[in-house]
Amino acid sequence: MSPAPTPISSQTASYHGAVSEFKRRLIESTLDQARGNRTHAARALGLQRTYLLRLIRDLGVAAPPPPPRRRRSAA
Repeated sequence: MSPAPTPISSQTASYHGAVSEFKRRLIESTLDQARGNRTHAARALGLQRTYLLRLIRDLGVAAPPPPPRRRRSAA
């Protein structure tokens, strides 16, 4: 017996709403796995980094802050 499907909220009742919700959850999950590294997340999703950044903004993704950049030592 398969588990019961997750109920769809009224906001995602439409096709486009459901697709947007799926994209948002997929991006959040991938960002979590990439520990907030947006370049690695974009690569894992097969997207251009700039397109991923646009999706994060447009879909209201709860993205963790990007990891701190390492500074190169002056040698």
